[in-house]
Amino acid sequence: MKIFQPLFPLLLLLGMSLSPIQAEEVDVFAAASLTDALKEIAVNYEKTSGDKVIFNFAASNTLDMQIKAGAPADIFFSADEVKMDDLAKQGLVEKETRKDLLSNSLVVVVPGDSPAKLTSAAQLADPKFAKIALGQPQSVPAGIYAKEYLQKIGIWPQIEARIIPAESVRAALAAVETGNVDAGIVYKTDALHSKKVNIAFEVPAAEGPAITYPAALIQGSKHEDAAKKFLDYLATSSSLETFAKYGFIPK
Repeated sequence: MKIFQPLFPLLLLLGMSLSPIQAEEVDVFAAASLTDALKEIAVNYEKTSGDKVIFNFAASNTLDMQIKAGAPADIFFSADEVKMDDLAKQGLVEKETRKDLLSNSLVVVVPGDSPAKLTSAAQLADPKFAKIALGQPQSVPAGIYAKEYLQKIGIWPQIEARIIPAESVRAALAAVETGNVDAGIVYKTDALHSKKVNIAFEVPAAEGPAITYPAALIQGSKHEDAAKKFLDYLATSSSLETFAKYGFIPK
């Protein structure tokens, strides 16, 4: 039997060559407001696919700039259509893979120890709301949506000087949570899962801005096949149910 011993290393190498292909990593650049829902979805996806999903969460405008600068993204999941359109115009997304997956709504939040309740967002014009946090209204989607709504109800000129701009919707929420501001306008999805703020007023979806979350594959993705599979998974009934659980409105 000893004459066959040299064959063992060869058999071992053969076995290794027949082993399953190594799992791929999918780099997803996603809006900060999607953090909690996407993390849960990724856990379920990784169990069945064997692939690893790596997230980069930030304001959509920040992600837009990073992708333009050549950051290694496979998927862009934006909180508004403008940022996705911007990348599409520059040929940086695969247009045929674009999916408009979700919507959202805005709420006015106050610190958890505040008794304030509003019957209208127009009451933010009251001087007692000396500091009001929003996502940066010139660039962050949540801030852009909030400014659009405040202009629509006619109070933007009255409160513009009291606006505290934040780098993302999560940063605006944090400012309210810590009591550094008197109120803020954020997505309903963020407010629902914070134990440190109260929702003082919910903007009716029919009255608020049209909020859309599109997702698409980045042109030249290094993990194209794996990224397409995860992008498709985001549109499944299971994923959409998870998004709905976090307060999003599936399209």
